[in-house]
Amino acid sequence: MSHASILSPVNLPLPSARPVPRPSRSDGWNVLADIEVFIFAVEAELEAMDRERVGVHRRGCKPDLSLRRRVIGLIWMLTFGGMQWRIAGLLSGIPFTTLHTSFARWSRRGLWRRLGQRLALDWRLACGDEVLPSAVVADSRSLRSAPTAWARGIDGGKLVKGIKLCVVCDKHGSLLDLELHRANTDDRAGILPALPRLAALGFQGDLLGDSGYKGAPFAEAALEHDIHVVVSPGGTRVGRFLPRGIRWVVERLFAWLSRYRRLNIVYDRAPDLFAAHIWIAMTSILSRRLVAQTEAQ
Repeated sequence: MSHASILSPVNLPLPSARPVPRPSRSDGWNVLADIEVFIFAVEAELEAMDRERVGVHRRGCKPDLSLRRRVIGLIWMLTFGGMQWRIAGLLSGIPFTTLHTSFARWSRRGLWRRLGQRLALDWRLACGDEVLPSAVVADSRSLRSAPTAWARGIDGGKLVKGIKLCVVCDKHGSLLDLELHRANTDDRAGILPALPRLAALGFQGDLLGDSGYKGAPFAEAALEHDIHVVVSPGGTRVGRFLPRGIRWVVERLFAWLSRYRRLNIVYDRAPDLFAAHIWIAMTSILSRRLVAQTEAQ
């Protein structure tokens, strides 16, 4: 086969022009269909941020919309497949500086967090619930990190050398906020910076957690933001997990995030960049879920 007969990735059609195959899994989860919905959701949020003048705006000519769509699709594939940035730029024909600079600029503007939180609240409305939950669930997960990552600690209980991901979700398992620390950080100290942001979002209710969140100092700090800490044991002495109430939904959230390979081992050199990948994964999950419910109706 000659080199001239090989199709270059630059000549491939746009993601919107490619046929999306039907899901072959029984659970209806279609990876390729998530790309189209994700691109549409990100472009709509970027236009809304431009109208509201959120963040720092670039001067000069307007960006190429077709190039922007390809960049957004590549960012999703980087989060899902875990490919390196320079390899993705080489295979797609998009310069590495253009690809990573766009991702970092949107992260600084708060695009991913803003879109992820908005879709979480939209999903609550679609399920017939109130906009703000009356109770949230908090938990943490230790992730391995590469030596090039921004921080590394050792979780002595789980024997993991890396970082600790502290999350807060509602009863549907939708991510509302997160914090990133070293793996040897206490769960209470890890989730404490997220409490003011939850209060600014308008949340006032119960914070459900396991035994790692018990203690009078943490409960008093949460009461300053009208948040009541409710602690219940999450397992037995032999290490068996006990699903109590809605506490189990946070474990399902970790399972959803583990489908995205970029989130299993931390390679990013800054915490905000890794947090952006988490919000991207959550945006992909919620946007596809909203579209699927709309199509069913």
